[in-house]
Amino acid sequence: MRFNAGEIASVIQKEIEQYESTLDVREVGTVLDVGDGIAHVYGLSNVMSGEMVEFPCGVHGLAFNLEENSVGIIILGDYLDIHEGDEVRSLGTLLSVPVGEAVVGRVLDALGNPVDGKGPLRTTERRPVEFLAPGVAQRQPVREPLQTGIKAIDAMTPIGRGQRELIIGDRKTGKTAIALDTILNQKTTGVKCFYVAIGQKDSSVAGVIKMLTDHGALDYTTVIVSGASSPAPMQYIAPYAGTAMAEYFMFAGQHALIIYDDLSKQAVAYRQLSLLMRRPPGREAYPGDVFYCHSRLLERSAKLSDELGGGSLTSLPIIETLEGEVSAYIPTNVISITDGQIYLQPDLFFAGIRPAMNAGISVSRVGGAAQVKAMKKVAGGLRLDLAAYRELEAFAQMGTELDKATQSRLDRGSRMVELLKQPQYQPLPVIDQVMSIFAGTRGHLDDVSLGDVRAWEEAFLRFMHSQRPQLVEALARTLDVTDDMAAQLTTAIQDFKASYRPPAREPTTDQA
Repeated sequence: MRFNAGEIASVIQKEIEQYESTLDVREVGTVLDVGDGIAHVYGLSNVMSGEMVEFPCGVHGLAFNLEENSVGIIILGDYLDIHEGDEVRSLGTLLSVPVGEAVVGRVLDALGNPVDGKGPLRTTERRPVEFLAPGVAQRQPVREPLQTGIKAIDAMTPIGRGQRELIIGDRKTGKTAIALDTILNQKTTGVKCFYVAIGQKDSSVAGVIKMLTDHGALDYTTVIVSGASSPAPMQYIAPYAGTAMAEYFMFAGQHALIIYDDLSKQAVAYRQLSLLMRRPPGREAYPGDVFYCHSRLLERSAKLSDELGGGSLTSLPIIETLEGEVSAYIPTNVISITDGQIYLQPDLFFAGIRPAMNAGISVSRVGGAAQVKAMKKVAGGLRLDLAAYRELEAFAQMGTELDKATQSRLDRGSRMVELLKQPQYQPLPVIDQVMSIFAGTRGHLDDVSLGDVRAWEEAFLRFMHSQRPQLVEALARTLDVTDDMAAQLTTAIQDFKASYRPPAREPTTDQA
């Protein structure tokens, strides 16, 4: 058999031309062990901290611990499909979540996947979950008010756009209620709201979503859910994912509000991951960097400089205490990071004072800078007055004879406490708050029966809107109470009192 050299050369030439390199270059490792939401992987020698990796089953993970002979990976999904010996591939990217207008009005998990059955998110934009907080030169002082619609808070611990105000208290003292009222009050302000549920019962989160839907607040709110049944890595990631979505609006020159409910459970999830990774435990078995875990999250809330668009991100972190122990590790950490705290006291809550805010311990480190002029004028000494009333009240319980001046201060204090009570899901416009507090602090409620204070206030506000709309409009326009307006307001209150008849009530043993 003879071979034709020309034919052989042409076949070889054709093969060379059609040859395509299928060389697959990627960094891979092998799973050594897996369980409890983490995996130890051998190999991946060039992987970086925070880099994404992929397992054969399609589940992603995050490089968390870089050790001498292995890499600790936290698994962002179901770890039951991952087995010892599986190949792990590094992706060379950071963890990111979808952002933009498409996320508003949706319920998402910690990775930005929809869980509300409304179809996929129609957005191509993404932001990294971990992002460097704006520096000092990129910020401006907090001056613009963010109204919560709650009289006690807007009067005594005002919150400004770009501020971080901690809500702290025992379980079942109304922490989430304050946060949700604040969301409801943003309906006409254009503020985009983000509610991050960490380690909450699914039934509780479902109730929150229903309430937001019923009040029309879900139209401008995004809910990020990492419930009690979610693995620890997802609970740890959730606040950062929510912040990345909210930051998009801040850097676009808009205003956003984010609520972390609650960071105690995120700290517990982070402790679980750290102990499984065999990081050395510190106080209360938390790792040494749990402070950094929260500080790098909360420092991302800011009021940006005008050069960067003047957008803002306001955060209301929630911390749950045990038996009122505010000196525990996580509460003290977060108190030292935030710009003030609203402390909710169980005794006040069970006494029917809601919101159960302790005016003596609660503080806003931004202060009057985040208040409108009208509120600053009418509520200037309210906090000190209430703190003094609490002391007098304790003194009066000893049964000593009180002089007339002390008795009148006690009477006015009890009426102010009654006036500051507010039903849930009924935030008040700031002008209505100003008119109510003006009436209380100027002594116009001193002759009103204690049990009639709430009914008097409702009737008074109705009277002002129907009979004195020009004055209400002037207050809303100027957001100030001039001497002339104060005189008009006093006259209006006197006119109202002349015609007011308290509602008939069942006789009680309570005495004003």
